[in-house]
Amino acid sequence: MATIGQSTKPTGNNDALTRARQRAALVPDLLVDALRIVNTVMAGWHGRKKRGIGETFWQYRPYTQGETMARIDWRRSARDDQTYVRDQEWEAAHTIWLWVDRSSSMLFKSSAASVSKESRAMVVTFALAELFARAGERVGYPGLLKPSANRKGAERLATAFATQASDIPDTPSFTQVQRFSDVVLVSDFLGDTNETLAMIDSLAGQGARMHLIEIVDPAEEDFPYGGRTEFVDPETGTRLTAGRAEDWREAYCNLYQARRHALQMRCRAHGGSYTISRTDHLASETLVRLHGFMTGNPVATTKMAGTY
Repeated sequence: MATIGQSTKPTGNNDALTRARQRAALVPDLLVDALRIVNTVMAGWHGRKKRGIGETFWQYRPYTQGETMARIDWRRSARDDQTYVRDQEWEAAHTIWLWVDRSSSMLFKSSAASVSKESRAMVVTFALAELFARAGERVGYPGLLKPSANRKGAERLATAFATQASDIPDTPSFTQVQRFSDVVLVSDFLGDTNETLAMIDSLAGQGARMHLIEIVDPAEEDFPYGGRTEFVDPETGTRLTAGRAEDWREAYCNLYQARRHALQMRCRAHGGSYTISRTDHLASETLVRLHGFMTGNPVATTKMAGTY
């Protein structure tokens, strides 16, 4: 009889502390992986630029009648018969809140995946912290880090995880999220769907945009099981035995996709996005997709260099 999943009974304080220390020990390796991915995708990652007050040059454009002549770039204009204005880049930083699920279900890893869901989620979160920070955005983590424009976003977040692992809240609190902020949640979203939908609505009511990144093991999506199979709930240790697991496949997949569809539609209804990250695919694909959603330029997933 095949057994799927990891049996995890409700943990006491000592078990929770042990797991927190184990996570902290993995942080340096995950940070290295994240920075390697960042270097792969950074060339195509740009901040949301627009014209405004700042010191960084953005573009030359033709002079429009009525504008102050002090903005004319006479050196550029002297090259041809057109009069040009020199625009600067608007440098008001945007606030991005990141949160990663650390529940027991994230420990799952099937034989079809090279990493656990938790490892993938942490790498994606560190990579996003670095990419947003390099783009000049303020990055924060609820209950752990206040938003900051520190350029070393991944290192800052990884240090906080490594040194404050036992103090990180298990559930996110977004009371500090302000209007026009973006909130990125990284999870498998296998908990109570109604609670997640309510959280999306609540954040939308605060004027923030939600971006959900679903971390999924290929076995969870494809349900490749057959024959007598025992399934174990990693959160409670509850066991469920199927005499012929293949008979459950259609019903399971329908329920799985219905949950995902409900979350996708609610995010999009509020101007947010929903990105799927399978642990047998490259993490860089997830970052490219999310960037496309957040900049208003959705793109198809592109095969990129790298193996993570």
